[in-house]
Amino acid sequence: MKIRLLPIVAMLLFSTAALAVELPIFDAHIHYSHDAVELVPPEEVAKILRDAGIKKALVSSSDDDGTQKLKAAAPEIIVPALRPYRRRGELGTWMHDPTVIDYLNARLSEFDYEAIGEFHAYGNDIETPVIQQMIGMARDRNLILHHHGDREALDLIFDTWPEARVLWAHSGFEGPQGIADALETYPRLWSDLALRSGMASLGAVREDWRELFMAYPDRFVLGTDTFAPERWYYVGSHAETSRNWLADLPDDVARKIAFENAEAMIDSK
Repeated sequence: MKIRLLPIVAMLLFSTAALAVELPIFDAHIHYSHDAVELVPPEEVAKILRDAGIKKALVSSSDDDGTQKLKAAAPEIIVPALRPYRRRGELGTWMHDPTVIDYLNARLSEFDYEAIGEFHAYGNDIETPVIQQMIGMARDRNLILHHHGDREALDLIFDTWPEARVLWAHSGFEGPQGIADALETYPRLWSDLALRSGMASLGAVREDWRELFMAYPDRFVLGTDTFAPERWYYVGSHAETSRNWLADLPDDVARKIAFENAEAMIDSK
């Protein structure tokens, strides 16, 4: 008896291709700072996001005007986050500048946000009065903290606010074992995969990352990190590359990482 495998193989390939094309994406690490606003107008950015199939994007900017302009151009896509930086060059100094608190208070009083960040803080930076007050603001408003920093700083954030929802930028640039330990320790921690290219090669997910995704399928989100204006022209290709390697995971896990986890993080108040 002959077994006709070709139709079966064709169906599997079609299913994978359909997932890659149709999979919506929630990009949870986007910036639209003052220099990007000058070079890439909000209407062009909105088109870039729509063309890439980005259904939602967590956006923060230095300063916040960029986020507000982009939200006006694409209100159905933009999920605003408030960054504590007013201009570039404040990444290493903002936690020692008490005027940051005035800036955050003014913006929080005027606009609605879902998160504070992305903010850079390492080690005992978290214990500075400015960051402690900022965490208090997030607690009072039940906002996500989008943190770029090391495990020591992450631990101190949760020491300060054990019930915090924290999005760990770039998964702390940790390897799979370090990420797994953090996710196991903190049930309200999510890891973004911005600027992480080691998960897959030629569309095939590495085995150590596959084990991590299968162990914590609800805790990873995608991100492009448009930290410079020219990064906006990578949004489409990054979305395509993400869909390609996600297609190597079970459909339900792929959908969680692509879109559903970020939505659940926003909704889990």
